Amino acid sequence: MGSATAEQPLTPAARRVLDVATDLFYTRGINTVGMELVAERAGVTKKTIYDRFGSKQQLVVAYLRARDTRWRDFLGARLDPRAAARDRLLATFDALGEWMDQENQRGCAMVNAYAELSDPEHPGRAVAREQKLWLRKLYTELAREAGTAEPEPLADVLSMLHEGAVVARNVSGAADAARTAREAARTLMTAHGVPQ
Repeated sequence: MGSATAEQPLTPAARRVLDVATDLFYTRGINTVGMELVAERAGVTKKTIYDRFGSKQQLVVAYLRARDTRWRDFLGARLDPRAAARDRLLATFDALGEWMDQENQRGCAMVNAYAELSDPEHPGRAVAREQKLWLRKLYTELAREAGTAEPEPLADVLSMLHEGAVVARNVSGAADAARTAREAARTLMTAHGVPQ
């Protein structure tokens, strides 16, 4: 059995399967979506899915990796490398607000998947964990560039603000959660010695 990876381009059928699975897993939940439904919506057989991805588990991993790549690309495109690190830190919250407007009506796909995938060894959980660690590392690097003496504690707080904004938006209905988190980040950055 084969499996689609980031190194191998997807066939048109595999692309349809991944696009359909992405929509269904995000909108309905991973555990409630069977391979029959994915096959039907993608216009392929279940055999095609297994030939291309190997298992539902690997299809879930492909879905999460594709979503992670989209988020990282989306965020990266909004962080002007010529801008000051302080401005790039704040821009992460602007990007988050925009992402939530466009892509995150059901909350964070990684957090949702992590909660749904109860098996601690499921490789999808590792993808979710990797994304959260990547975001913390990004905040650490930007905080260091911005001039704080202790970038890691600031990165921890900024990561928590980021995640909290997603929850506040999707659970509490706080439409301005990313903007509120941005203002809190500005205050915290000043408290952590990031120059104005």
